Amino acid sequence: MKKSTDYSEIIKRSHERSAQYGIRKDSLGPKRILKGLELEETLRKNETLVQIAKPFMEILYDVLRGSGFSIYITDSNGIVLEIIGDEDIVEGQASVGIVEGADMSEKSVGTNSMGAALSEDCSIQTSGEDHYITAFYIWTCSAAIIHDRNEAILGCLNLTGWRQSAHPHTLGLVVAAVKSIEHQLAAEKSETELQAAYEYLNTVMDSINSGFFVADTDGIIKAANNSLCSMLEIQKEEILYKKANRVLENWESILDQLQGKNAFENREIIYFGNQKKNRFDLSVYPIRNERGKVTGTVAIFKDIQKIYNIVNKYTGMSASYTFDDIIGESKIIQKVKSQAKSISNSPSTVLIQGESGTGKELIAQAIHNSSSRRNNSFIAINCGGIPKNLIESELFGYEEGAFTGAKRGGHPGKFELANGGTLFLDEIGEMPLDMQVSLLRVLQEGCVHRLGGSKCTLTDVRIIAATNKDLKKEIQRGTFREDLYYRLSVIPIQVPPLREREGDVEMLINHFLKVKAMKLGKSLKKLPPHTLEKLVRYSWPGNIREMENCIENIVNMDGNASLPFEAPCLEGIPSESGERQLTYDMYTLEEWEKKAIISCIEKCEGNITKAAQVLGINRSTLHAKINRYRKNNLI
Repeated sequence: MKKSTDYSEIIKRSHERSAQYGIRKDSLGPKRILKGLELEETLRKNETLVQIAKPFMEILYDVLRGSGFSIYITDSNGIVLEIIGDEDIVEGQASVGIVEGADMSEKSVGTNSMGAALSEDCSIQTSGEDHYITAFYIWTCSAAIIHDRNEAILGCLNLTGWRQSAHPHTLGLVVAAVKSIEHQLAAEKSETELQAAYEYLNTVMDSINSGFFVADTDGIIKAANNSLCSMLEIQKEEILYKKANRVLENWESILDQLQGKNAFENREIIYFGNQKKNRFDLSVYPIRNERGKVTGTVAIFKDIQKIYNIVNKYTGMSASYTFDDIIGESKIIQKVKSQAKSISNSPSTVLIQGESGTGKELIAQAIHNSSSRRNNSFIAINCGGIPKNLIESELFGYEEGAFTGAKRGGHPGKFELANGGTLFLDEIGEMPLDMQVSLLRVLQEGCVHRLGGSKCTLTDVRIIAATNKDLKKEIQRGTFREDLYYRLSVIPIQVPPLREREGDVEMLINHFLKVKAMKLGKSLKKLPPHTLEKLVRYSWPGNIREMENCIENIVNMDGNASLPFEAPCLEGIPSESGERQLTYDMYTLEEWEKKAIISCIEKCEGNITKAAQVLGINRSTLHAKINRYRKNNLI
């Protein structure tokens, strides 16, 4: 049931509460006065209220100055926060404890205008005997409650004077002042919330990787984020409140499409600024009011290269191997690893040569992952695995309409996708001659022309090429350009075949046993001695790739290879009983090798260098084999 707002009823209820609180009529002032830290904390909590109310208190006091009045404001609990007034009345009030920090609630001082107003949530004037304690009979007080926008009580504004100065209009002055304070509080709150929202929005805008601007219907840019300025390499002041066509030359045509309710999304554009040319993915969206009318636009720019990097990352176009993945302790492979590591950060082109299956791409990936480009794309393309009529568009990309079936908006080539990273050209020896000319031009100029396009896109790509061919012989045959060869082989790396990596075969076998057993969920950890010996003696013409597939076969078969290893190169190996199983005219690999070496050296008249070339091995490897045979009295 709603309380009565009848003045006499309010005073009666207040007196009853005062008696219940144990307030003595002969009290000389408030029971409670806040001091020290407790007062400081209360003032701090109500700082905004006082700051906003004080100018209105001063205006009110200017009207009443010299008439024996004082004005003070309390918090929602009745604690006095600020006092302004004539000196005599302020001193008189202070003599009975009404000072800053005084608790003027009914529980502390009984019925008074502030206490009653806070308890009843109303405006009220008390004079003389309306007060509960007799010490306050000499005053007249008018108080009104200050509310926030949600009608919650923030505090109370009070005007106190000598009793003989009582006038009905005094309460009207206080109520008017409170209304002004409430309006200002609401305005300040709105402004604070608006500022907070603005700051929050700016923080969100600037935390987005995409760049964007907001323009009105006249094409004036009203807002832009820091990412856009960074992407376009401009200062925000250069575009704010300027026409959008300063950023996008085709802005008017974009607006025409939007007005016609056509979407403008994910269009690739070229931005010319600061003497540079950059590609962006652009989407423009209309801002519409409740009637559907366009009131503005939002243009969103995405860095094409960042999009490419994300696509490459999640489509496998990245390097996963490092130098730690290159297994082997032979001097020859350690030398290759050391050389490759030392040139990892160089921007120069690398040509990796070696037989099929020796791990050329693994070395290329390791070089990339050891370089400063490791966080960017590693794009691999097999030059022998793409039809001749498609390799140019794969490498350089194409513009929309370049040929029948070309995608709308065009398509980036591998050079653009690898921008900032590494492009691995595998089987470079298989590249058609006409494409070799185009590749050479790109390497020399550092920019790419898409098929069907005239604009040149600058690229920062590190080229690593690989081949199992002898490119010098291909040059002599006329199938490979000499100028391209020298452009590619700035840093040549020769990967040795497995047969030349002394001591690495058994290490690689054990490595692949562990890897394949884990992959296949098998427990195979060791091979039977006779199987291991067969594998160690085998010449591995397919190199590491052949070995990896062979070990996977063995692990699948629980140690019993299903591959045909009973080839001539494996015959003559001791059986499990230890007996040599040789047929007529058949020898072990070691015996065949010894015979080949002796015969070759004889035919080369003792020239070790020439013999090594004929045998297809390094001179140091040939010396090592000769020394081993001599040590075992085989020569």
